[in-house]
Amino acid sequence: MNTSHVYFINLRASYHRNIFVKLNLLFQNLKIGNIVSPHDLVAIKLHFGEKGSTSFIRPLWIREVVNLIKKLQAKPFLTDTTTLYVGNRANAIDAITNAIHNGFAYSTVGAPIIIADGLRGTSYKKIEINQKHFKEIHLAESIYYCDSIICLSHFKGHGLGGFGGSIKNLSMGMSDKYGKQLMHGSHAPIIKEDKCIGCKICINWCSAKALFVIKNKINLDVNKCVGCGQCLVSCPQNVFEVNWNALSPTKVQERLCEYALGVLSQKKGKIGFINFLIDIVPDCDCCPHSDAPIIPNIGILASLDPVAIDQASVDLVNQEIGLKGTALKENINAHTDKFKSIHPKVNWKIQLNYGEKIGLGKRKYQLIQID
Repeated sequence: MNTSHVYFINLRASYHRNIFVKLNLLFQNLKIGNIVSPHDLVAIKLHFGEKGSTSFIRPLWIREVVNLIKKLQAKPFLTDTTTLYVGNRANAIDAITNAIHNGFAYSTVGAPIIIADGLRGTSYKKIEINQKHFKEIHLAESIYYCDSIICLSHFKGHGLGGFGGSIKNLSMGMSDKYGKQLMHGSHAPIIKEDKCIGCKICINWCSAKALFVIKNKINLDVNKCVGCGQCLVSCPQNVFEVNWNALSPTKVQERLCEYALGVLSQKKGKIGFINFLIDIVPDCDCCPHSDAPIIPNIGILASLDPVAIDQASVDLVNQEIGLKGTALKENINAHTDKFKSIHPKVNWKIQLNYGEKIGLGKRKYQLIQID
């Protein structure tokens, strides 16, 4: 087959046919029963949002997905991974607390929360991929051990990828801290010595023994550093920072695709992708704010192909007329490149082209609207 199927529902609803009825039809067309088997431990991978953000996928949508999976006699759990940066999701306890504060409590969504890469973001399994940038990847442990995955992505802009969708959720969202560090660039962090108080807490967490103190200030042996990220999250003074600029957006996107390929290879035939084209904001949900959406809400897409669903999502966004008074200053007219306007230094086509090149999916798709 030269094209992949991408299913689409718009957000129109009526007294006799609400949006959740249409979501059920979307799942039926995706043939979710071929992905999720009875008694499967099903990872519902999503982004819980950062404190201060408001554009993440609404918990009531997640509850409906949970109910659909339970109807298949499977066992769903909500999951995400810890972050590299110091914030509200740097460890499992803070991440779960943040998720509950954002509305994802069991009483609301009907499923427990499990942070996939463990308490401090270091629980993983290696997957061999033998690609240009990576010979192997670090897959978050709970993703490795689950039976099937429903990957729910809030489609929006992103500073390194131009947009963030299923490919980014599949890669950055399902790795441990070490994997995230390598996808972003250099494994060695930047050190701000002026903030260091010489407490040595970071040294206790450095398994590579790469940290040492000279004149009451922390120092790093970059040759020993393995990029585990523990210094980033253990330091009470925020002395360590990720070297975000170590790689170009091109190489970051290629690395995202290779990590995504590793996840897909480990879960062949057991992953479904859902993109929510709702509240399409300029930046990632990792930001502690949500800017105004740049276009009107579109709908929800589903596919078995992460490249095809992201390509279809970009196309639907770009065919819309942009909203005035937002971050979208140019390309407001229909059939113009919205993501190029908000992130002009990033070519978002790279992740789609490279993803197709390495066998992650196909850019050519058939959009099937479900009324």
